[in-house]
Amino acid sequence: MGALLELSDINKSFHENRVLKSVNISFIAGEVHAIVGENGAGKSTLMKIIGGIYRRDTGELTLNGDPVEVDSPIDAMNHGISLVHQELSLADNRTVAQNIYCNREPTNRLGFIKWKHLNRMAQDLFDDMVVDISPESLAGSLNVARQQLVEIAKALSLNARIIIMDEPTSSLSEQEVDSLYGIVERLRNRGVTVVFISHKLTEVFRVADRITVLRDGDLIGTVPTADTSPSEIIQMMVGRHIEDLYPPKTKKIGDAVMEVNDLGFEEQFRDISFTVKKGEILGLAGLVGAQRSESMLALFGAAPRTSGTVAIHGQYVTIRSPRDAIAAGLCYLTEDRRSKGLFQAMTVSWNIVVTALQKIVTTGSFYQGHERRSAVAKLMESLDINPRRPENWVQNLSGGNQQKVLLGKWLFAEPQVLIVDEPTRGVDVGAKSQIHLALRELVTAGIGIVVISSEQPEIVGLCDRVLVFKEGRITAELSGGEVTQEEIVKYATV
Repeated sequence: MGALLELSDINKSFHENRVLKSVNISFIAGEVHAIVGENGAGKSTLMKIIGGIYRRDTGELTLNGDPVEVDSPIDAMNHGISLVHQELSLADNRTVAQNIYCNREPTNRLGFIKWKHLNRMAQDLFDDMVVDISPESLAGSLNVARQQLVEIAKALSLNARIIIMDEPTSSLSEQEVDSLYGIVERLRNRGVTVVFISHKLTEVFRVADRITVLRDGDLIGTVPTADTSPSEIIQMMVGRHIEDLYPPKTKKIGDAVMEVNDLGFEEQFRDISFTVKKGEILGLAGLVGAQRSESMLALFGAAPRTSGTVAIHGQYVTIRSPRDAIAAGLCYLTEDRRSKGLFQAMTVSWNIVVTALQKIVTTGSFYQGHERRSAVAKLMESLDINPRRPENWVQNLSGGNQQKVLLGKWLFAEPQVLIVDEPTRGVDVGAKSQIHLALRELVTAGIGIVVISSEQPEIVGLCDRVLVFKEGRITAELSGGEVTQEEIVKYATV
């Protein structure tokens, strides 16, 4: 079968940084084609060239054998190409239906929006996707997982011939991921080409017909999924074997670093009581909507709560705001690094030090440039943030390196307890291993760590003890050999 879309000798540089190097790749109609590689390999850049967001420096794109120019997202849409971005791009103050059909709303002869028709169109999309989202909800009222599903619905609404999904499952629950697999299968059966970018090799091997590997801007190879294995793909991605994604667990658990009692907010969550102990990583597992993030945000002072006490190292602390929490030694790494975690239009350096500016300010309110540069350089080195340029804007970094900057920002504040929400969302296998190792090193140094993750293998492989949440309650506490995916699913659903 001939190629629907071919990319020939594609090159792209940003200043002196060459991110794509003579890449040649073809996509066949009706196939699911996975693109994998470490952060910074060039995956998203390549997809943005196809989607008309970036212009290639050299090379050619052909569609059905004819050369095409894709100079804008409108051009891409006109050619039947739709891109589901890794980072969300919804208008929070508009309804879900308005976001899906932005500038394409059905109108009457006077130009007024036909709201019932608009909402019906959006509802038909969600029915086809088998997801429960109200078209009339404000996009900003949805959690990250549901916003991701709205982004996918937006792409489906264009009836594209080629749909590019950039980390589409990074915030979805297992049930929502299964629904997405069904959507991908139906698209394949309709002859639509799905380009699937993911760091989760389990899902790549579940949905993809072929896999293309990029490394440092080079095309390493394209192989049929049936003819390869995850270990071979990992070796192609990183140029080496990664024997173990998770560092050894702690054998000796110490005293409590933090104690939380009777945390609650109205009927959303209640009776949340637990301890975080020295030397352990405590995991919070559960389905989307189980109120894990919501309860921890309330603990951090970033969301309301109606009850609860907190003690850190045996001393009760009053937390009414994130400022109070940080002062008490409690820090929170958000799951939404783009809009809530980092200042995209600021440098790596200032993003890292912003949580504890008092550490680099003299009594005369002058910033100590040397202190800032020294502290930032150490954190960039220890977390392997690349490129090693503190004055780079964060928005120019790959997703994995942005995630490391987010971790560095909270480490600079020297927390006693660190809550990390989806710490490896959108992160490649190599960076994921580095983040896991960094978290283990932190608990070894005496910091209490709480991990919220929708990836059950991560919860099982990384955490020493696990609390399972369901509908705003803790339904089980698992430790040792009890920490299995089967046990987590049992207590998260029953």
